[in-house]
Amino acid sequence: MTNLVSPETLEICKQAAGIAGNIFAFGLFVSPIPTFRRIIRNQSTEQFSGIPYIYALLNCLICAWYGCPFISSDNLLVTTVNSVGAVFQLSYIIIYITNTEKPKKFKMSALLVAVFGLFAVISIGSMLIKDLEFRHLLIGFLSCFTLISMFASPMSVMNIVIQTRSVEFMPFYLSLSTFLMSTSFLLYGVFNFDPFIYVPNGIGTILGIAQLALYFYYHDKSKEESREPLIESIA
Repeated sequence: MTNLVSPETLEICKQAAGIAGNIFAFGLFVSPIPTFRRIIRNQSTEQFSGIPYIYALLNCLICAWYGCPFISSDNLLVTTVNSVGAVFQLSYIIIYITNTEKPKKFKMSALLVAVFGLFAVISIGSMLIKDLEFRHLLIGFLSCFTLISMFASPMSVMNIVIQTRSVEFMPFYLSLSTFLMSTSFLLYGVFNFDPFIYVPNGIGTILGIAQLALYFYYHDKSKEESREPLIESIA
């Protein structure tokens, strides 16, 4: 690619893709706001689960760490988007803990402490590794694994859509934001020659296309009901 395109053009394309990914990710991050308005209004988490937000927080923290200069080179836009995502996920978790019943308060609080404890082990442990290439590979594989797991998590919802022939629990704008964000970072990773970015986001793009295809196929067959489903995963 470098023989066909100048380094300056590659850099411009990479930055454009990264900025687009940050913008589309913001749409993904704000998508659970109606759900949490409902939780605050009712002062109850009802049947909503807070586990996806715990996992999303851990994913954001690890990916933000991977983008730091002392882990990987020239991936600052990965750090910015995941840092913002971590703030959103932490806010949602705090709201959830505040408005849920006591048993869930304890469970969610324990999981939140575990997330920060695990991230502390990962970040401090990686900095103790003197071999920069091994440090990069270790955190890269971790971030890649969490991203692939995150993108794969909506498959259960896709199965529900197929079984019920309804898109009620797979909101269009959530699926669209996921597709656009993963596609943007797929291009960002390609332009930056970083497989730890383009591989998981390539998988996310394929799954995003599958979600959108299901949505349009079953949209006319869906019942005209309005609900506020809980977002299952964040990038």
